[in-house]
Amino acid sequence: MADIRVLIVEDDPFIAMDIESAVAEQLGDAAELIVVESVAEARRAAARKLSCALLDIDVVGGKTFDVASALQKTGTPFAFVSGSAPSDVPAPLRSARFLRKPFSIREVASFVMNAIGARDGAVQG
Repeated sequence: MADIRVLIVEDDPFIAMDIESAVAEQLGDAAELIVVESVAEARRAAARKLSCALLDIDVVGGKTFDVASALQKTGTPFAFVSGSAPSDVPAPLRSARFLRKPFSIREVASFVMNAIGARDGAVQG
């Protein structure tokens, strides 16, 4: 059931692995995890249907705010996972969930499960 597609935008490979592991532990084979490290890759991935996204703010090629805006327009749940301050986020995007680094794996997993549950109905796990 790979209808669940989670975008992870993170340019630090160790942090990306932590996030990917946390999400995979919750969803197992039920999800396709798309892990990218740049704004350009994130734009391409966000052009396809996603269940939710986890976005670092500062990645290869700049900031992910335009990706976040595109996700917001399509109604795709997303959260910023960043060491930046929440006040760095442009006003139109401040309603998004903000998980400050260092984040807890539980926070990441909880966001994804809630986002998928809200978008796709009840999720078991």
